[in-house]
Amino acid sequence: MTKRFLSLVLAFLCGSFLTFGQERKPNVLLLMADDLNTALSGFGHPQCKTPQLDELAKRGIRFENMHCQYPVCGASRASMMTGLYPYTNGMLGNTGNLRENLPDVVTMSQLFRNHDYLAGRVSKIYHMGIPPEILAGTADHDDPPSWDETVNIKALEQNAPGVRTEWSPGDKGSQTFTGVEASTGDLEHADGMAAEAAIEFLKQNQERPFFLGCGFVRPHVPLVAPSKYFDIYDREAMIAPVVPEGDLDDVPGIIRDYKSISRYGVTPELHKGLLEAYYASISYMDAQVGRILDTLDELGLSENTIVIFSSDHGYLLGHHNKFQKQHLFEEATRVPFILSVPWMKDTHGEATGHLTELIDLYPTVAELAGLTPPKGLPGTSLIPLLKNPSTDKWSKDLVFTISRSGGESIRTADWRFTHWGFGKKGEELFDRKNDPGEFTNLAKNPEYAAKRKELKALLEAKRDEAGYDPAIYQ
Repeated sequence: MTKRFLSLVLAFLCGSFLTFGQERKPNVLLLMADDLNTALSGFGHPQCKTPQLDELAKRGIRFENMHCQYPVCGASRASMMTGLYPYTNGMLGNTGNLRENLPDVVTMSQLFRNHDYLAGRVSKIYHMGIPPEILAGTADHDDPPSWDETVNIKALEQNAPGVRTEWSPGDKGSQTFTGVEASTGDLEHADGMAAEAAIEFLKQNQERPFFLGCGFVRPHVPLVAPSKYFDIYDREAMIAPVVPEGDLDDVPGIIRDYKSISRYGVTPELHKGLLEAYYASISYMDAQVGRILDTLDELGLSENTIVIFSSDHGYLLGHHNKFQKQHLFEEATRVPFILSVPWMKDTHGEATGHLTELIDLYPTVAELAGLTPPKGLPGTSLIPLLKNPSTDKWSKDLVFTISRSGGESIRTADWRFTHWGFGKKGEELFDRKNDPGEFTNLAKNPEYAAKRKELKALLEAKRDEAGYDPAIYQ
């Protein structure tokens, strides 16, 4: 028997299980990874190993078509926590101030705080500069009204002792792919410290309903993890994404060379090491998730705690010969998302392929806790999918993501349409049913003129709904 299973049995025998509808309000535990694409074994990735998150998925629902609203940390996190599109809350990157834009906004955790919950934050929930703010132990872009208690993490990051390698030697910026096979243990690095702080929060706050946001910084660069997580992987066996020759020849020039492989100097051999370091960082983060979930079980809190796991956005690792974020390909917009509601056991372990967005989280957790969210939130409660992941009554038929350089994109079940420069700098049209890799841009193909026109109209209608104002953004 596993430690977690024994803990659950003990909690049951002690009569400490609580069910939804009893006097005790449900707790909320939000676990956030940073710069994580869907490289989880439970999401079908053939190489990355995430056993703890796979176990969480067995206790909830995998959302396999969840998309962010802006593939960069600050904008995406502010959107998720406010339940608002970036055009509405004015957070369009890693700069700006949410409270200056919307002084009276009630964020997701703030709603719970306003209803007698203890709201806590550990490490990165809103934007933080990584690695500088972990090195300094700060959180300059946090939103204080969202929390009662906060814990910032200070760690060595790329300065940790161990074997350090530059996997992208051509890039001299702050986001270069530095890998460190650290000689120190889990608790000497940022995510281990974050898990420890989250565990302490849980131990100290068992008697009061809580909303705890715990942010992990891996696999954001630098790719730092104890060496034992590197040992899980065979570097020479790492498989880089397959990219057709001339893949980017047909995409608009404004984005064609942005964060392309030529900037990073990643050779095929270096690419293997880069992937190993990225996956090792994920496995390290995954282990810290497991420690927190074990504590929930040991304290008898599991049956009354909603657990959410997500990343802020996707990430390119050589897909389309590009790296990192702020693109509008599928690998950048799609995020791994798991929602575990302990009393909705009938669908545990299942997955849904319906289109969903991170703004859907706010109305969902509010409804699960019996709270009334602010009026006008554009998201849709995910509860119908929690009850029946394959329901034919889910009405959301497109998701909307924006990015730098006036990039805007909609994703439907079978298509992706993207334009740049707010429609003035080029377009992309991908038939995802026949071209799931988004390799062939059909925007200029006359055979698809009607489909392009149809999707462009849908995008323009959605951008208006999302708060787009041409007087501000053009």
